[in-house]
Amino acid sequence: MSTAQGALRIGEFARRVGVKPELLRAWERRYELLQPLRSEGGFRLYTEADAERVMRMRRALDEGLSAAEAARVAHASDSPERPVEDAGERLYAAIESYDEPGLHAVLDESLAALGLEVVLRDVILPTLRRVGLAWEQGTLEIGHEHFASNLMRARLMALARLWGRGGGPLAVLACAPGEAHDISLIAFGLVLRSHGWRILFLGADTPLATLTQTAERTRPALAVLASFDPGLLEADQAPLRRLAKIAPLALSGPGASDELARRAGARRLDGDLVAAANEVARRPVRPDAPVP
Repeated sequence: MSTAQGALRIGEFARRVGVKPELLRAWERRYELLQPLRSEGGFRLYTEADAERVMRMRRALDEGLSAAEAARVAHASDSPERPVEDAGERLYAAIESYDEPGLHAVLDESLAALGLEVVLRDVILPTLRRVGLAWEQGTLEIGHEHFASNLMRARLMALARLWGRGGGPLAVLACAPGEAHDISLIAFGLVLRSHGWRILFLGADTPLATLTQTAERTRPALAVLASFDPGLLEADQAPLRRLAKIAPLALSGPGASDELARRAGARRLDGDLVAAANEVARRPVRPDAPVP
């Protein structure tokens, strides 16, 4: 609807985009979000480009941006969309130069244009892996890794606010004792939350006794234990088996092998935690059901 012939008046347009006319007029007035045409009778007519801008605005607001930030992102996306690969390159460059505003700008634009799942799977997690590898190879400093991890973890936890509310199935998420890397687990929880699940996040370095007590008290539909180090889980097989008898248990991360999961009576989540979260959501498990 790039011409007046296919454009809509405010009432019909509002119904189409799911936003009240009063709010649309406010966005038009404050942020110039809408750029209506004029009919021969002087009525404002809203086009497909306006509708796409409104949808980008709504996605950005859903991702936790303020109205002003969301409008900026919606306008920025009027230019040709950058591919995912470019977003990853820009994010890496911001990390390399310790550019905090630049990092947030890339995340703002990417979340609004691509959506949470794509940004997690194809931008944030691969970039963090790339930063970790660059540190191991000596091309980046440990400061870069800490800078990137701390900022992106804070950003994801902001999106996770109130993810324990609702009436959906409950997932308890924790990292193994001694495991400090929890960003992948947060990403898993955010995707699971998008399917209506509730998340109880215990985070890094969680004693198995604490996770077991929490599972006994809350009876989750799923308990997830993550580790990057195989040794952190291999030494705790008996406690894992006890935990798996209380709640369906899943092991994730490079430290979780298929064999270890089998011995513990658990399922193993695939390395792509975004895909794994979608699979869990498609195959919900009762708290008293055996783990598949």
